[in-house]
Amino acid sequence: MANTDEVAIERRRGDAGWWRQATVYQIYPRSFADANGDGVGDLEGILSRIDHLDQLGVDAVWLSPFYPSALADGGYDVDDYRDVSPELGDLATFDRLVTALHERGIKVIVDIVPNHSSNRHRLFQDALAAAPGSPERDRYLFRDGTGPRGAEPPSDWNSFFGGPAWTRVPDGQWYLHLFTAEQPDWNWHHPDVRADFLRTLRFWGDRGVDGFRVDVAHLLAKDLPAELPSWAELTRGTDPADPAPPRYPAGHHPLWDRDELDEIYAQWRAVFDSYSPPLTAVAEAWVPAERRVRYASKQNLGQAFTFDLLETPWDAGSFHQIIRDNLALAAKSGTSSTWVFSNHDVVRHATRFGLPKGMSGRRWLLEGADPALEDRVTGLRRARAATLLAMALPGSMYLYQGEELGLPEVGDIPADRRQDPTYFRSKGTDLGRDGARVALPWTSTGVSFGFGGCAPPLPQPTWFADFSVERQRDDPASTLSFYRHALRLRRELIQDETLEWLNLGPDLVGFRRGGGWTAVTNFGSRPRPLPAGDVLLLSGEPLDAPGLLPADTTAWLRRDSLRS
Repeated sequence: MANTDEVAIERRRGDAGWWRQATVYQIYPRSFADANGDGVGDLEGILSRIDHLDQLGVDAVWLSPFYPSALADGGYDVDDYRDVSPELGDLATFDRLVTALHERGIKVIVDIVPNHSSNRHRLFQDALAAAPGSPERDRYLFRDGTGPRGAEPPSDWNSFFGGPAWTRVPDGQWYLHLFTAEQPDWNWHHPDVRADFLRTLRFWGDRGVDGFRVDVAHLLAKDLPAELPSWAELTRGTDPADPAPPRYPAGHHPLWDRDELDEIYAQWRAVFDSYSPPLTAVAEAWVPAERRVRYASKQNLGQAFTFDLLETPWDAGSFHQIIRDNLALAAKSGTSSTWVFSNHDVVRHATRFGLPKGMSGRRWLLEGADPALEDRVTGLRRARAATLLAMALPGSMYLYQGEELGLPEVGDIPADRRQDPTYFRSKGTDLGRDGARVALPWTSTGVSFGFGGCAPPLPQPTWFADFSVERQRDDPASTLSFYRHALRLRRELIQDETLEWLNLGPDLVGFRRGGGWTAVTNFGSRPRPLPAGDVLLLSGEPLDAPGLLPADTTAWLRRDSLRS
């Protein structure tokens, strides 16, 4: 008979639908673990920490970009989509990492960045060397300028990182980049672009990758008319505070969320389905909910991120509505929901949930990230409660490295140590995303808290010692122990994707899952009665009194308790 570990590994391998209720752990490679001591996380560092991932109990890892890059945008400016940055390793090391993860029953998802390349990519260099109007230049989005001698940009469009969205090249033309100038946008009408990305998908699929996370999946297709509209026209109606109707009907915006994306991703789906089991994909698509179902359909990418919980306040009604809406959308598209509270682009939820009422993580950054505004005790208690609530839901759970340690955001990074282009292009008015990308603390001492042999570029605060893996590993009350326990129970409890809502009154969100277990979260400020049942797991302190669930706490219950 197979032992318990072998059974757990086999269960995590799953089948073609393994992703539907999987727990996926995002690794930002440059800040996860540094094996060669140069201050940069690398693939060998991930290999050295596989025991951590295995003991945590995740079903898959998602690797943020590890490709050759000048790091104008944290690796999302890709020089070569089919190679590994020399700082991080090589393809042989990548292959060993995939094999090692698969031996533990852990799937591998890699980031793909199809909206833009690096300005160092060979095809962009070919475009610069070719004449205006050439096929080489047409792989990107070049336009003539306006004004005398074309010295002004083709339009007044803005980059999402601040500053203009056009950069001029020596022969006088301008190219479009919706992010940094080092990230020229591809022209997805060009057959060479489409064919090259299909080769990239097959390249990684042939190396054993199980799926892809698709960066800004809603931006690829663009339709630039001869007379370019103003930025005000393009963005009309996109701000919730703007009462004006959108300038363009859904699916026909010149720059984003165009209907022709369906054709592009149908080609990708054909590649995915040529593998057995089929490769999976999840779209990062910042679009209205009713449009998100397109990306999540079986003919398209198959799943799309639900970002609503990245922005919602700590409120029972808000959580309940978001969950109901997204479960309905998943059913409509035939997929499963995704639940995520933190990633490399947002303020960590242990900080967000501890900010004053009405203050978002983004507003906190824009106002200087004052640590005095953080209530870390409340923030962590609510973060654990929110996570345990989401882990009980039908769908896949996405975790971001360090959240299993309860890491707060690092808000006070010195200006001369920051790296995020958002900070520089906004002239410092937006502190950007560096605070979520600081290297992890593995030990409580040392120059880098066990991350590597020297201090990493983004400085780690002294208080990281209190959150280290070393300090939490053997503490049954630690956040790390809580995550391990929760994920182990989750694998034991989940049987299907059914959910039955419970009407428990104000401040409580509760539901019953198939197999007879129940999850209840108290969003209120005082203890509330629990439904009958044995408590399997609590997100926080033990019950103040029998049958009363403390504030800011989630409980999992069952009448006949499982072994845990």
